[in-house]
Amino acid sequence: MSKLSPTLYGTLLTVAGVLILTPDGLLVRLANLDSWTLLFWRGLLFAAGILGFYVLRFRTGVVDRIRAMGWRGLQAAVFFASSTIFFVLAILNTSVANTLVIIATAPLCSAILSRVFLKEQISRSTWIAILVSVGGIGILFVGNLTSGNRAGDFFAFCSALSIASQITTVRLARTVDMVPSLGISGLMIAVIVLPFAAPLQVSAESFSILTLNALIILPLSFGLITIGPRYISAAEVSLIMLLETFIGPVWAWLFIHEAPETETLIGGALVLTTLMVHALYNARTNKTAVDNQT
Repeated sequence: MSKLSPTLYGTLLTVAGVLILTPDGLLVRLANLDSWTLLFWRGLLFAAGILGFYVLRFRTGVVDRIRAMGWRGLQAAVFFASSTIFFVLAILNTSVANTLVIIATAPLCSAILSRVFLKEQISRSTWIAILVSVGGIGILFVGNLTSGNRAGDFFAFCSALSIASQITTVRLARTVDMVPSLGISGLMIAVIVLPFAAPLQVSAESFSILTLNALIILPLSFGLITIGPRYISAAEVSLIMLLETFIGPVWAWLFIHEAPETETLIGGALVLTTLMVHALYNARTNKTAVDNQT
């Protein structure tokens, strides 16, 4: 990190995490399981991926790293667990595209939460990017007022609010390694949904998809994303996560032929363009600031 500014380092980590995450919605669909069974294995395998890595790396020291998070770690775990549950419920009750575009409200939620609880000043460019992104989401709703997917859309918004709360909590405790909280959240999910799940009634094909997604992709992705708020604001992390809004539906389009509606494409393109312009503007602003200091 010595050759990179903290802002650029945090941005690159978050972008990498989000890009790795983009096939998630597609893999949830391909697993072809009921909500509760999928959530059980998703939570358990996700916890195994995160905590297993920490055990291999720190061995008995992993207990000290979990304790170091304190009650903030538990709070972050609760928010992440709820975001996962709502995300899966949304994916299974509305389209992948709708889910991901509605989750694009997370930056607005993050900015508000950061302003209230962290007293962070959100830059004018970030506010503009957030408001334009919300406009893109408004375009989506124009085509969905009578789609019959309101329950799924509601779950997607609850997921966005939970994501924003988790990122804000991690930002609040940015001096502490909060990645182990993800493993705790996975265990929470598995325990909560176990009474409603049928974990032994899973085909080999479905379990292989679950393993790829929950044991490998999700831990790597969210591990990187959770490190991001240590270097950049919660609102900026949420903005970068909008990459999934556009790329995620492309996976679904290519592999399960779930073509997004025209409004979704327009809204997604607006969000993606806004994100790119915002990133380029910030890079130029940061470079100017560094040049002035030297």
